[in-house]
Amino acid sequence: MERVILAGLDLDDGRNFACSMEELEELAKAADMEVVGAMSQRASAVNKAFYIGTGKVEQVRQLAAESGADLVIFDNALSPMQLRNLQKELELAVMDRTTLILEIFSKRARTREAKLQVETASLQYMLPRLVGLHDALSRQGGASGSMSSKGAGEKKLELDRRHIEARLAALRRELARVEKDRETQRKQRLKSAVPSVSLVGYTNAGKSTVMNALIDRYTCGEEKKVLEKDMLFATLDTTVRKMEGEGGKSFLLSDTVGFIDELPHNLIKAFRSTLEEVRNADLLLHVIDYSDESYREHMKVTEKTLEELGAGKIPVICVFNKLDLKAGEEDYPRIAGNNIFMAAGKGLGIEELVSHIEKNLFGKRKEYELMIPYTAGGVFSDLSGKAYIKAYEYREAGIYVRAALDEKMAGRYKKYVQNEP
Repeated sequence: MERVILAGLDLDDGRNFACSMEELEELAKAADMEVVGAMSQRASAVNKAFYIGTGKVEQVRQLAAESGADLVIFDNALSPMQLRNLQKELELAVMDRTTLILEIFSKRARTREAKLQVETASLQYMLPRLVGLHDALSRQGGASGSMSSKGAGEKKLELDRRHIEARLAALRRELARVEKDRETQRKQRLKSAVPSVSLVGYTNAGKSTVMNALIDRYTCGEEKKVLEKDMLFATLDTTVRKMEGEGGKSFLLSDTVGFIDELPHNLIKAFRSTLEEVRNADLLLHVIDYSDESYREHMKVTEKTLEELGAGKIPVICVFNKLDLKAGEEDYPRIAGNNIFMAAGKGLGIEELVSHIEKNLFGKRKEYELMIPYTAGGVFSDLSGKAYIKAYEYREAGIYVRAALDEKMAGRYKKYVQNEP
């Protein structure tokens, strides 16, 4: 297990520095690292050369020597120059917050698509930071000219750059094929007229716990459950399950990767195809760890990320989770407007959540009368699986159906509708 030191810079820029450092420690633990020390500095501006002041760099070097650390992790993204200078001065491996998150994603990716997405984001972030990674190699050699006149370090950098660019091109081609398959599956789901619900929220807020509780409620089976663990980014892969409700009140439920403050832009871009599930949802369940003192900041991060994804205008139910861990909160489960306060891990509030979901998804259904000709018998079968059929009978002209349909379904079966409710 790698022994690491955390280094942070408090700029008094509005963010909760203490919480940010605590989160950095949790990220290190999620990457299977042992934190053996921490160093912070309060300053009015970032040091352009070293991120922290030169005096602090020396203190970090001494702390690393005393604690036997293998690695120093900084609390923010480092520029290529800062990374190069710090590695030279500290004589240690240096990692920033972005690289740490990428490392966690690399370890946790399970599906082929997730692995491709993470590798793409990692290489894109690494490319401009190649300089300084080969300081041990000689840079002696000829002056400008062909590659053959360059020092060993320059040759290595050039070869690495070419290798990364070629690998990125191959990854983009493969991702394009995977994304095409995913888009085909998504279109099939959209055609089905079954509404979709997506779980979103800050990492480790309890999305997977909420999903598993809903799977239990809809008796989908143990094998349909997803991994739930008290750890940042426990799951990365988007999972979609069908919740089979009574009276045609069925919907698709998807669990997505959790968000985090300063989530690397390359990761959002790489996971954009996976997060399309969010953009195409009819309803979002914004899961919030209400026991976390920083839950308001976490909500803002999630809302900002949803805006970036183009999902800012989708209806949202705010699920304030983990109330059993919040001191002084005994009045739960409860509903307040479009907010629900619950404890999914203890199964408290699930029925209230289900009621709220179904009200949002199916509350606007109207009653329609349809006449489906016998030559279109497949339509009746299709309708039976998606709508709440109140009555039906076989008549001379076809199958008469009285059913509760939402606007989307009414449009789908418009040619068979006999009335305007």
